[in-house]
Amino acid sequence: MYQTIHKSALCAAISLCLSPAVLASDAKTLDTVQVTATRIERPLDEALASVTVISRADIQASQAPDLLDLLGRQVGVDIARTGGPGSGSAVFLRGGNSNHSLVLVDGIRVTSTGQGVFDFAHLPLEQIERIEIVRGPRAAFWGSDAIGGVIHVFTRDPSQASVRVLAGSYGRAGASAGAGFGDQDSGIGLTAGFQRLSGFSATNPQSTFSYDPDDDGYRNRNLSLRGRTGWGSQRLAFSAISTDADVEFDRGTTQARNSSAGVTLGGNLREGWSHQLTLGHAREDLDTASTFSNQFQSRRTSLDWLNSLDTGADATLSFGLNWQRENGASQNVFNGELFDQQRTSKAAFLAWGGRLGAHVLDLSLRHDDSDQYGGATSGNAGWGWSFNDRARLRLSWGEGFRAPNFNELFYPDTGFGFAGNPGLRPESSRTWEGGLEFEPTAGQRLGLSVYRSQVRDLIAFAAPVTNNALNINRAELEGVELEYRFQRDGWTAGGNLAWQDAVDAGTGNALLRRAKRKAHVDLGYRFAGGLELALDGDHVSSRPDFGATLDAYSLVHLRLALPLGAAWRLEARLENLTDRDYAMVSGYNTPGRSGVLSLVWNDKR
Repeated sequence: MYQTIHKSALCAAISLCLSPAVLASDAKTLDTVQVTATRIERPLDEALASVTVISRADIQASQAPDLLDLLGRQVGVDIARTGGPGSGSAVFLRGGNSNHSLVLVDGIRVTSTGQGVFDFAHLPLEQIERIEIVRGPRAAFWGSDAIGGVIHVFTRDPSQASVRVLAGSYGRAGASAGAGFGDQDSGIGLTAGFQRLSGFSATNPQSTFSYDPDDDGYRNRNLSLRGRTGWGSQRLAFSAISTDADVEFDRGTTQARNSSAGVTLGGNLREGWSHQLTLGHAREDLDTASTFSNQFQSRRTSLDWLNSLDTGADATLSFGLNWQRENGASQNVFNGELFDQQRTSKAAFLAWGGRLGAHVLDLSLRHDDSDQYGGATSGNAGWGWSFNDRARLRLSWGEGFRAPNFNELFYPDTGFGFAGNPGLRPESSRTWEGGLEFEPTAGQRLGLSVYRSQVRDLIAFAAPVTNNALNINRAELEGVELEYRFQRDGWTAGGNLAWQDAVDAGTGNALLRRAKRKAHVDLGYRFAGGLELALDGDHVSSRPDFGATLDAYSLVHLRLALPLGAAWRLEARLENLTDRDYAMVSGYNTPGRSGVLSLVWNDKR
């Protein structure tokens, strides 16, 4: 079933980080708002969904080795990876498939048209300013893929110059730098980085695909550019990011090139009416050299027009139009061209949200129309009640869908036991969710979410004799999520717990590589001289894999940060303190005890 059920920034930062495909007001600070849940800037305490916001300060404090590791610490997120940094990976939101999560970079959809997923392994943390994770369906705002939720990455704001140099275990070495110039109205900036690892053997003798004990290395080169300028009453902004990675594996190497870009014109059309018009493009090129050499190209061009109308003191009517064209092509050494296809889709959505006294309401509806899979209509409704100054209850219902990817539609039968089917329907889902947010005292925050999802028309390569793709499976996903944060007198502490039951509704079997129980905890202290010391812990319960059961494991990590003057900072992180042997995918290795040392400079002017 792996194949079938797979959080006071400058005003300039708002225009740069949020400009593509989301509406934002310069009057509010990024620390108290989110923009992904409803595509307009709203305070976190009005989000009628389970939302995690990871700021640049959070990213730096975490000292996470990569984006996948950081995502894996968040509630409701499961990670599977086939080896070390750069290796193949999967991200599961709330037990759904890896292709049930919409992934955005600066508002631009970046999932591959071929597999329907995005490889987080190649997006460096030094290129990231902010991450918003919305758990639960968002199809009524964003369209296809957002069944389990949305992971929205905002690229680095280079207006504050920075440099990082690092070295670590497994031959890890890297550097990054960013700088920009401008004023409140106009500016331009660039961030560039490089990282390499000698690595370790991705596989072990339990691998059923291949085993070679040699080290599997990784190289990554990355560059981002962004700018903004005033244009009369409007603001013109652009952002672009490109990564070029070389991944070694037992049978060869893969070059993975990913890029995305967006240009946005936005501002007020009249009092109480703001808009943004965004042209976006994303592309992926995979070139694998091995016994089974193959290439894949993914292209997506999109145009979004978003509008926001104030309909009262605390209410907003938003509406938007979307057009996108997707292209996908695949070739291999034995068969030549496998497919070269494209499809075009159009969509419109309408949403209203506002506060009525102690109550918050959200209503939204979207219709997508494709020349390939037909139409899909999605709705969402939410209600929240702040019954005192410290506690809030929320309830929501939402629909989601996922359009078939190009592999599922067009991949020919090449004798490997699967083939596409152009007649596939979109997968669909319905979700109920309840939540409670509570602040017992200043500096403490507790969150509880309970959800249940039903997913229908899941695609499986299961046609009799031919194994062609069919809409035949169903899944039931339910769970409870608990989050806690504490900050006082130099101490910081927090964590999350998740209990989930993700099963194939037809067989009752648990879905692969998704843990029933998962936990993360962290405890840190900042000394008077600025030294920061912290411990992180993670626990993942046992989970099924192909022909095996992956054992439960617990990991402990230590991190330290020492200021070296006003602008310099020394960071050190020791991973897997107990040198625990564990697996995320059967037959594939994970890092043992290892460390990273970084020297960081941030311009404080």
